[in-house]
Amino acid sequence: MTEPTFDATLAHPLYADLRMFVRPFGRLQAWEFDGWKPESMSWKTGCYIHAGLSGPAQFTFTGRQAADFLSSICINDFSRFPDGTAKHAIMLTDEGFVAAHALVQRDAEDRFRMFAVPPWALYQATRSQFDVQFAVDDIYLFQIAGPTSLQTLERATGENLHDVGFLGFRPTSVDGKTTEICRIGMSGTLAYELRGPIAEGPEVYDAVLRAGADLGIHRLGWRTYMVNHVEGGFPQLAWTFMFAANEDAGYAQFAPAHDVAMLVSGSVDPSDMRARYRTPVELGWHRAARFDHDFIGREALEAEVADPKRTIVTLRWDPEDVIDIYASLLRPGEEYKTLDLPTHPHSRGVHAHADHVLKDGAPVGISSGTIYSYYYREVISHCVIDRVLAEIGTDVTVRWGDFGAAIKDVRATIARYPYLDLEPNQTYDLSQVPSG
Repeated sequence: MTEPTFDATLAHPLYADLRMFVRPFGRLQAWEFDGWKPESMSWKTGCYIHAGLSGPAQFTFTGRQAADFLSSICINDFSRFPDGTAKHAIMLTDEGFVAAHALVQRDAEDRFRMFAVPPWALYQATRSQFDVQFAVDDIYLFQIAGPTSLQTLERATGENLHDVGFLGFRPTSVDGKTTEICRIGMSGTLAYELRGPIAEGPEVYDAVLRAGADLGIHRLGWRTYMVNHVEGGFPQLAWTFMFAANEDAGYAQFAPAHDVAMLVSGSVDPSDMRARYRTPVELGWHRAARFDHDFIGREALEAEVADPKRTIVTLRWDPEDVIDIYASLLRPGEEYKTLDLPTHPHSRGVHAHADHVLKDGAPVGISSGTIYSYYYREVISHCVIDRVLAEIGTDVTVRWGDFGAAIKDVRATIARYPYLDLEPNQTYDLSQVPSG
């Protein structure tokens, strides 16, 4: 994929920083290291290190009204957000669709940082009447996850990190270089992030890799990265659903590069973008909402909370029907769409995928984020489905394929969500983890 091109007439004063932000869509990234099978087992049996979110991944907001500004664009309330903690922030369009979501940390009363997210918040800051300043920083962001992640990091830092609680962060050092550690992750199990100046990233990365050499550490590539989102029950924009920011004409002009390299796929008509957008209610994220302040999309969200229609579940696909998808490659005639392993669509860019889900022939939901779990030896996907059917054990049909091409009706069953049945990060008992 080539570097996106830009129209200088659309340039904003932060244009150079925005070029830095979108560069990950055009840069070379590690696709695979040790093979997708051992990489997908890493966060269950050892740990992984993933560097794919590194780059211009940090937005900083400062000023006496920085908290008020963030509250105005997020469903979360930041007025009672303690210093030294982090939270999952959700941002909406006026219509109530998810425009972006991110981890936000509060460093001080008037300083917040946001990580690895499209520049929706920057766009809103340029239009805001609040007293807030913002900047874009080029940092490394390493994700280290799995049962031996804490031991690995304690070896790398040479200090006890058991005090870092879930959604907590503090400074430490690796190989003599100051870095920030935060206990957060998408794997569904014990997980951390390291962050610091990008120039120091390679040495920090190598030091962590050496520290975990006998603790089962693997380098995780993009091919397998999204497996943990689906297993762990963490929907991700630009893969399991599409952010709706570009529905705002001003944003589409502010960040034109986000129009490039988007794959619209699945059995749902490509023109139906609504099937590819999500609301907080559909994702189960509405529990983070506080209706004690005004924010973009509040009216739409309040209406949906009062009368919710759909929710998210896991679908477990029938093995015989999955086998038939591959068997079609060995038969004459048009084959079914190949189910890539371990993720589909593959994670090489921005994806807007949607497959119809039927019950007794009637449409009842949308399936996306299809993966093969080598750990469970099953194909599973996320599904937003009518709430009246969202009961474990309910049988449905996924229409697998692309609109206008051969479609395979795959039998599927609603299963637990999240699907990963290991101890989650937020309740992980660190007393069972020996000091590194």
